[in-house]
Amino acid sequence: MKNFKNISLAVLATASLISCSKNDDEPIQELPPSSQEFQGIRETALQHQTQSFTATAGTGVITLTSAKGVTITLNGNNLTKNGNPVTGSFDIKFIELFDKGTMLVTNKPTMGVMPSGDKGILISGGEFYINATQGGVQLATLSSIQLNVPNSLSGDPLDNTMMFWTGDTTDADNLVWKRDAGAATGVQGGAVGFNQNSYNMSFGNFGWTNIDRFYNDPRPKTQILATVPAGYDNTNSSIYLSVDGEGQNQLAKFDTYNATTHQFSEHYGQIPIGLLCHVIFVTEESGQWRYGIKAVTTTAGAVYSFSLAETTVGTEAQMIAAINAIQ
Repeated sequence: MKNFKNISLAVLATASLISCSKNDDEPIQELPPSSQEFQGIRETALQHQTQSFTATAGTGVITLTSAKGVTITLNGNNLTKNGNPVTGSFDIKFIELFDKGTMLVTNKPTMGVMPSGDKGILISGGEFYINATQGGVQLATLSSIQLNVPNSLSGDPLDNTMMFWTGDTTDADNLVWKRDAGAATGVQGGAVGFNQNSYNMSFGNFGWTNIDRFYNDPRPKTQILATVPAGYDNTNSSIYLSVDGEGQNQLAKFDTYNATTHQFSEHYGQIPIGLLCHVIFVTEESGQWRYGIKAVTTTAGAVYSFSLAETTVGTEAQMIAAINAIQ
């Protein structure tokens, strides 16, 4: 009886080893992230791009210089809190985005509303966010805010076709740029002036602003689609598009998702046929970025598919470098 028991135990042990060996040979199935995890990695990226300043209200004009060399000017005598003049110290937050890698990780693509209401790709001279608070309470300004932006930061010669745009964040996942202020943004008025080597922006309220012009391509347009791996959708992943040969300061986004077909789309049909570009899939994994990049030449009604085997996992810095390496 004892020998039979020992034989039985040996058989079980062998079966266990065989089972382990079989599992070890199988590919690891990664679980898709939650929407909170995907949003969290974007928020972390935005924090990494946020600069903080402390200034004193009631002492006249305040001039600050950003990490990249943008000059920020506002009048500290014209700030209000709950309708009352502000005195004493207050906090300023500033964000500046000049390349498609940081635009992607912060989810701030260059998509502008056309006169028709459709969205088109913008070429940017810089995306900016400025806000002021005191003790956590939002401040307002009664006079204009100015930004002096060296054109060298956008990598292009000075472009006098650039215009002032405001960021509409009504849909928090799909910021869109508008020529008019709009009730949703609160940014009233705005203009871009041109010096020999810089853009001068002037606007009347805090929030997101941009120096932009539309990407111009006369070729016939089409709608293209992108399919992502099973378990991924618009809550835990995104699809972007970078146009080849247009430098670092442009990034389109596929801003709609069809839950039936499991496909993302640029649903306005504004992608030129024959366009050399890169389609980019991004998501989160264990606090890092998982991403795939496909070089394509667009065709009418094309569908581009991503599998996890075609993706890479990396840090924020690694992914920004990979996106910015797209030429």
